[in-house]
Amino acid sequence: ERFTMRQPHFPQRQSGFTLIEIAIVLVIIGLLLGGILKGQELINSARVKNLATDFRNIPAFIYGYQDKFKALPGDDKNVATNLTNSNLATTPAGTQGNGVINGTWFSTTNTDESYLFWQHVRLAGLAPGVTDRTAADYLPKNASGGVIGIQSGTTNAANSPIQAGGVAIPGAYIICSTSILGKFVKQLDLQVDDGNTATGSMMATPTTNPGALNAVATPTANIDDAASYTVCMGV
Repeated sequence: ERFTMRQPHFPQRQSGFTLIEIAIVLVIIGLLLGGILKGQELINSARVKNLATDFRNIPAFIYGYQDKFKALPGDDKNVATNLTNSNLATTPAGTQGNGVINGTWFSTTNTDESYLFWQHVRLAGLAPGVTDRTAADYLPKNASGGVIGIQSGTTNAANSPIQAGGVAIPGAYIICSTSILGKFVKQLDLQVDDGNTATGSMMATPTTNPGALNAVATPTANIDDAASYTVCMGV
């Protein structure tokens, strides 16, 4: 009889991952996601802080200029004497030195007081930026790439950059900053004002028509996180 040698039988090993291996992978994924989310949170927080700094710095420019020259930047009738290579505002005529920053915050007319405000504070060494009023990058930008502007305040809602319920945003001067996402607008108002984007000294309106006066403020509850807004603050 023929003898056949049988191969020894070994138990078959199952393929795939063990529960421990899966748990380790899930922990690593969780840590990575947590790090990404935390990093995004820090980036967003830094952007809101930069936006808030713009609003806080501009009053310091005004007070610094007044302390140096006893005049308002943009409205300074003696600017040619006070600052070399400066330009005197000529529109509207006869308003220089009247204690008002004439012109709208969104003006691109380089003879307006609100436009020349930036040249004067830069030449005075109070703010960074170019002093050539015809330069493409003359107007300041915020952390979102939107334009920043200033004008004098008013009690007339029709002449105010933004209003709520027919009441103008309060303040001797109004600072406006465009193209800010709704999610940042809400955080900004919480950080700087009362948390309601249609009341207090800070208000927001959709950026669809930022170059207009008498814009209606949008309440916080109606702010769209992904939409773009113009934020104005009275100081």
